[in-house]
Amino acid sequence: MTVDTIQLAADQADHHAVTLESILAVLRSRRLDDRAARTMATELAAGALVDLRTASDEFRDSLVEPVVGAFARLRNDLRPLVRHGDLDVQFVEPPATGRALPGEVAHAARAIVRSAVLAFVDQGETNRVRIQWDCDGLNLLIDIRDDGRGELTAHDDSLRPIAERVAALGGELGVSSTAGWGSDLAIRLPLDPPALPESLDSVELSAREREVLRLVASGARNRAIAGQLAISENTVKFHVSNLLRKAGASSRSELVALATH
Repeated sequence: MTVDTIQLAADQADHHAVTLESILAVLRSRRLDDRAARTMATELAAGALVDLRTASDEFRDSLVEPVVGAFARLRNDLRPLVRHGDLDVQFVEPPATGRALPGEVAHAARAIVRSAVLAFVDQGETNRVRIQWDCDGLNLLIDIRDDGRGELTAHDDSLRPIAERVAALGGELGVSSTAGWGSDLAIRLPLDPPALPESLDSVELSAREREVLRLVASGARNRAIAGQLAISENTVKFHVSNLLRKAGASSRSELVALATH
């Protein structure tokens, strides 16, 4: 299985999660009777299946995407959850004059927001989420805030996929929480790829990171690496995220290329 195939599977899993949350919101809605809820849930599932067959290819094929267009796609992704659930989502539009986003950044940004919303919902007690995008010409700036328990931290397992995706793009993730008031995720995604080092010889790595790197370069997946090193799969993901950040690589394939240079 190639890196691109694995990434596509992860992206589709994110989309599936949002669709399932939307269907559950419809089925639980007190505004719809049983028949109407079943009809709406069926329509959501059918529409999602069609979208999943075409969306990823469209995103990958697009070299650049206007920031307002990318944000509109995000709103469309979350519309069923907003429309039929009890979650109040506020969207703060990015400036229309913002720089167009590389396709990879636009795609990752939407997946990051979807994952963050699901992480907030999974905590419980979240009624409102505020999503804001901005662009300073060099970076896409994402701010996601909820009114939940305010217990999220940067090391929370539910944020691991987000942290890895942000790190893979050379970005930054900040998490601030206030008990009883909610959590805030501040994310910066650079629009231009970072310059890659010629090799990893000059990069300072811990002994454990070098072990993980050796196994990644051999083609081993996270589960296999975890088994060989007797550590958890989440710990492997954490080390891979650090390796990507230190190497300035945007994917495992680039990391392997640097390791075998």
